Amino acid sequence: MKTFVMIPTYNESENIGNLIDKILKLKIKNLHVVVADDSSPDGTSKIVEAISKKNRNVHLLLRKKDKGRGSAGKDGFIYCLKHGADAVVEMDADMSHDPKYIPIMLNELKNADLILGSRRVRGGDEIGRSAFRRLVTFGANLYIRAVLGLKVMDCNSGFRCFKRKVLESIKPEKLQSKGPSIVQEVLFKAHLKGFRIKEIPITFVNRTKGRSKLGIPQLVSGYFMVLKLKILKVVGGI
Repeated sequence: MKTFVMIPTYNESENIGNLIDKILKLKIKNLHVVVADDSSPDGTSKIVEAISKKNRNVHLLLRKKDKGRGSAGKDGFIYCLKHGADAVVEMDADMSHDPKYIPIMLNELKNADLILGSRRVRGGDEIGRSAFRRLVTFGANLYIRAVLGLKVMDCNSGFRCFKRKVLESIKPEKLQSKGPSIVQEVLFKAHLKGFRIKEIPITFVNRTKGRSKLGIPQLVSGYFMVLKLKILKVVGGI
């Protein structure tokens, strides 16, 4: 099985090298890493490029236009499919998602089509986040589940593992989200297609290096996108 780990990045020079090293040390057969970088001014892409010159299974997808978390994720998915991925793992670059869960996710594809690393199921946890951030995440999760009718406990998790057929079915080139709401859009469309979704417990660790790109404007935009997805479903636009 050919597996791609897809990592969207922007200004993650303090984390990306360490993350790639941890992924490669998993020694998973036929594993590739693709970093979809939005031309980070801090030199993230240069670090990835240097690693790729030493390891042909590490790939840099340098994006120079139509920037944003959603657009980077979309292009990353398309890249993985074009290069023959049988399974795609999506994760953040800030070290909040521990690569040690990747082998577990891949193994669980025997039992489901989409595996989601969850903080909300039994055994899941999060470390280093303020009470306020926990409250915001909790409220957002309730809103997403209610509006989109999802049974998933952690709708905000960007740590997922997909069978190829899931991404092919939702057609990543047609994804509309420009920002972080791509996480909910992909999850919702996979749900509508009837794919089996399974959550496994993970411990989410808040970043210790670099700065988060998720602020109030991105959160508000995400809430509107969730509502838009619901409307599109009602009028037959999805």
